[in-house]
Amino acid sequence: MKIVSAEYYTSSLDLPGCPEATLPEFALIGRSNVGKSSLLNMITGRTDLARVSETPGKTQMINLFTINKKWRLVDLPGYGYAKVAKEAMTRFNEAVADYLANRENLTCVLVLIDSRLPPQAIDLEFVDWMVENAVPFVVVFTKADKLGSARMLENIEMFKQSLSEFCENLPEMFVTSSKSKNGLKEIHRFIQSALT
Repeated sequence: MKIVSAEYYTSSLDLPGCPEATLPEFALIGRSNVGKSSLLNMITGRTDLARVSETPGKTQMINLFTINKKWRLVDLPGYGYAKVAKEAMTRFNEAVADYLANRENLTCVLVLIDSRLPPQAIDLEFVDWMVENAVPFVVVFTKADKLGSARMLENIEMFKQSLSEFCENLPEMFVTSSKSKNGLKEIHRFIQSALT
């Protein structure tokens, strides 16, 4: 897949504020500070399309980016820790749930998981919700360059085992590093395949 153009399109507080459902959308979501912006930049081949922040919970809106004028990447607010007021947190979590369950042109969700950590309850709860609501998703393990290979594979294996307790068919999984570009070709291939 060749990325010819990648442009910020618009941001919305909720599903009704999203643009018309004319282009296929691939949404990115994960715990705060899992590396969503870095992955989005890696996928598009841009360094500055999504703002990378050290502060968890920086993304508080549904941010849409148009790729090759044919499809969109959607950066969703992270779940879990975020330095925002509880009321605001509840509002954008509801908006995210509404988008995921009801966006008619949502092709697939890339659920980002930090490969450095053993399975986290909040990630498993979120994936369980996705399964219950029949939202199509794949799992993307991030920050693969930050930990020794054996330890990382152990964490991934534990995550798969935890997932198999409530997920009959395991989703497709990718291991990525925005630093080394590991997993980029596989994700491009997957998106291309989903588009055709």
